[in-house]
Amino acid sequence: MNDKGRVPVEIEAWFAARDWRIRDHQRDMYAAALAGKHAMLVADTGAGKTLAGFLPTLADFCPSKLDGAPPHDGLHTLYISPLKALAHDVQRNLVTPVEEMGLPIRIETRSGDTPSDRKKRQRGKPPHILLTTPESLSLLLSYPDSMMMFAGLKRIVIDEVHAFATGKRGDLLALSLSRLQAIAPGLQRAALSATVADPAAYQSWLAPWGDLDSVALVEGEKGAKPDLEILLPIEERVPWGGHAATWAIPQLIETIKANRTTLIFTNTRFLAEFIFQNLWEANDENLPIGVHHGSLSAEARRKVEGAMARGELRALVATASLDLGVDWGDIDCVVQMGAPKGSSRLLQRIGRANHRLDQPSRAMLIPGNRFEFLEATAAKDAVDEGQRDGEDFRDGGLDVLAQHVMACACAGPFDEQELLAEIRSSLSYAWVDQAVWARVLGFVESGGYSLRAYDRFKRIIRDRDGVWRLTHPEHAARHRLNAGIIIDAEMLNVRFKNGRSLGRVEENFGATLSAGDTFFFSGTSLEVVQIKDMDLFVRASAKAAVIPSYGGARMPLSTHLADRVQGLLDDRAGWGRFPDDVREWLEVQDYRSVLPKPGQLLVESFPHSKRHYTVYYTFEGWNANQSLGMLITRRMEVLGLQPGGFVANDYSLGVWGLKPVDDPAPLLSPDILTDEFVEWVQESHLLRRAFREVAVISGLIERQHPGKRKSGKQVTFSTDLIYDVLRKHEPDHVLLEAAWADARARLTDVGRLADLLERSAEQLHHVTLERVSPLAVPIMVMIGRESVPQGAIDDELLLEAESLADTAMRVGPIDALE
Repeated sequence: MNDKGRVPVEIEAWFAARDWRIRDHQRDMYAAALAGKHAMLVADTGAGKTLAGFLPTLADFCPSKLDGAPPHDGLHTLYISPLKALAHDVQRNLVTPVEEMGLPIRIETRSGDTPSDRKKRQRGKPPHILLTTPESLSLLLSYPDSMMMFAGLKRIVIDEVHAFATGKRGDLLALSLSRLQAIAPGLQRAALSATVADPAAYQSWLAPWGDLDSVALVEGEKGAKPDLEILLPIEERVPWGGHAATWAIPQLIETIKANRTTLIFTNTRFLAEFIFQNLWEANDENLPIGVHHGSLSAEARRKVEGAMARGELRALVATASLDLGVDWGDIDCVVQMGAPKGSSRLLQRIGRANHRLDQPSRAMLIPGNRFEFLEATAAKDAVDEGQRDGEDFRDGGLDVLAQHVMACACAGPFDEQELLAEIRSSLSYAWVDQAVWARVLGFVESGGYSLRAYDRFKRIIRDRDGVWRLTHPEHAARHRLNAGIIIDAEMLNVRFKNGRSLGRVEENFGATLSAGDTFFFSGTSLEVVQIKDMDLFVRASAKAAVIPSYGGARMPLSTHLADRVQGLLDDRAGWGRFPDDVREWLEVQDYRSVLPKPGQLLVESFPHSKRHYTVYYTFEGWNANQSLGMLITRRMEVLGLQPGGFVANDYSLGVWGLKPVDDPAPLLSPDILTDEFVEWVQESHLLRRAFREVAVISGLIERQHPGKRKSGKQVTFSTDLIYDVLRKHEPDHVLLEAAWADARARLTDVGRLADLLERSAEQLHHVTLERVSPLAVPIMVMIGRESVPQGAIDDELLLEAESLADTAMRVGPIDALE
């Protein structure tokens, strides 16, 4: 590299003073910037990714590179983080090299918590580096002075890009990137991640016009391989059912004692609290142990984070709230309670230990049951091989596009064709044609055909030259007060008609219910009467509950990990490394029935306790299996099979009824997604729930007015009225289309369902048995207990599982053995 392309001497000297070296990927990021290219950096946790992203910025302020010229005046670099806390942490870490090198750089953060006077000053006199979130960036772009503020922008660094690029926050950021590129054509984009499975997809997302070649792929130096083990019971067997892995509490206490700081991850907030309570009860030495999750107040989370940073805690139980975590170098062991659900997520969590590239991260997987042992083994194999997984990209959402159009109108008048060209330069919205664009503009203009009579929905107006502007300046203030992507999850009150409350369920469970459905809650079988506003009205039911209750937000099993688990089942030669009880479980299943092969859908039918059961081994994740259970029981009703109910987990779906299923093929025909699916989504509150979210994101419904905020009940009432009007008078409304897209993709996982049904047409293997099979035991023991929080039922499950397993594991005819 010639002198002009060398990293400035000030930066070289700063690294040398710390006995560090500039790593190859850090130099490569600098070289990409000098070459005028955008860059995507994929490097392990602890590899100095953030510093690599900022290296070109720091270099631009080094005296040796300025060579007597004045430093850049105004905003030079934007840093985008998915978390406010991460932005503040990066600011602290960035200030050190800037101050020690004596560089004339001002660094500030901006989020919803930033004081209003500082926000105003940042627009008029911005810092050189501004650390913010996608939502705050979109709001900045809604001000008339944004053109001036961003005109000199040189660089944007997007951290932890995998955490939001494939969702609606990624849509919003993609649109903001297009706007910034139009304001500052020379802008360079950089994205950073430790766990991207398909770098080319992210390069295309990052690139203007999806031009892959304009984005340099920089791969980090390989770090030390993680030291990853699967913890097994010392004397007992791997449990048949349950998820909490409370059997491991005594061993976990010993692990905490043996390490300085242990970070314990769980997959749900309830499980975090449950494990914390169990640890506390077993904590005879009163070791300082904390808990951290999204339901805690901001003050409580900050208190725990401070104690961790000061090294005051010996262990911390956490959820995904710390996945992207802050740089705590003193964590020397990470524990994953239960199955990891994906290799990338596991890698991200493992990386919290040591957080250094040259030292192995120590981690421990603790499976809750036998399927989770297989999943943990599959995840460990993937990590050992460096295989990652993640969510696929999809078309950008129309509700997000509508919000962006409004933000652009708030910044000033815009030409509709120029803005369309700008929007289509983002790969997420390259699909938007003139017809779609006209519908989106029509919606932002007046709310759509059915709502145009109401003045409150008239937000923008077009002149004869195709230039759009706000109808009134007050719309700008209202937009900035309400804009955003993250919609708080609501809870529904479960009540009898007399008003008596039974408790609350998460709305995304309640939304799947229709009048007449029965479900189990608070120890009682309940029938749905109606859902009104935020109340779920029920009556006690003599009928058995058909639908299993929803036990909290669940992470989906990745397709990659599901394929690996099926590969383990098929690899009989590899069973030798499994514990004896797990190997015996699979061997007896292989002898008595069959094991599902990769790409095959195994369905087993058998009688048990005077009912007929059918188990579908889909490996498609809980959400898809829950949706499939809703559809299959509907079709069973039509075919006269008298369904009694179903239960789902990540690996399988168990359905029972009064009549046997002799041929499952008619229950799995692809037309179930056009007939029963459409009927279910429209009859239940799924579409209403999806509509409320897109109505808020698009700006049709405002959650806040100056000085007051609407309650969830008020927002629901407003959106329900509009939803009914549009369903009746404008069924092709752009927001109904957006709501359907959400209902298909996020709420029901219909994409995985479609793949499953397509597979069943070719690779369906139905086995009829005289009694329950070993592979069915983990799903069978959950029947009737889904409404009880995971963890609380584990001891009870063990007793029932042993009895059921005894029946399943017998290898001869059952009558001959008795």
